[in-house]
Amino acid sequence: MKIHTVIVGSLEENCYILEKENKVLVIDPGDEIEKIKKVIGSKEVLGVLITHNHFDHVGALSYFNKKNIYSFNNLEEKEYIIDSFKFDVIFTPGHSIDSISYYFKEENLLFGGDFIFHLSIGRCDLPGGDYNKMLNSIRKIKKYPDNMIIYPGHGIPTTLKNEIENNIYFKEV
Repeated sequence: MKIHTVIVGSLEENCYILEKENKVLVIDPGDEIEKIKKVIGSKEVLGVLITHNHFDHVGALSYFNKKNIYSFNNLEEKEYIIDSFKFDVIFTPGHSIDSISYYFKEENLLFGGDFIFHLSIGRCDLPGGDYNKMLNSIRKIKKYPDNMIIYPGHGIPTTLKNEIENNIYFKEV
């Protein structure tokens, strides 16, 4: 699986485009649809995965087919298969009530939106945020393989091991 990162919008949100066999999944199309479309090109968009509904993660959502949009509103915490893409949905509230992480087990990759950042976590002081729920979500994610690569909604990728060893918020649970 190829992973393309398109940094969009005034908050420099990471939109991810996952590619296999000329087909793609788009994760969090935050803004600047032309930049996103340039990376997608002629590839078939199989789905758009939303980690949470903050404006910086969904600003370009209206440009995609509504039937291909997956979010907290129409997902359960289970495994999904879309064509050759297979992933688990993990509810990870804390930054927002509707925060979802997408875990691609075969590739050992997590796309967590604003759940976990390199050496930090998403803000919990915004409407719908809850620090205690964030700590529960961290407890849940610590059970995954420590070499899992985490692709955040902003900033650079990290590993679960790095966060367990160095992220102050992981020390609280």
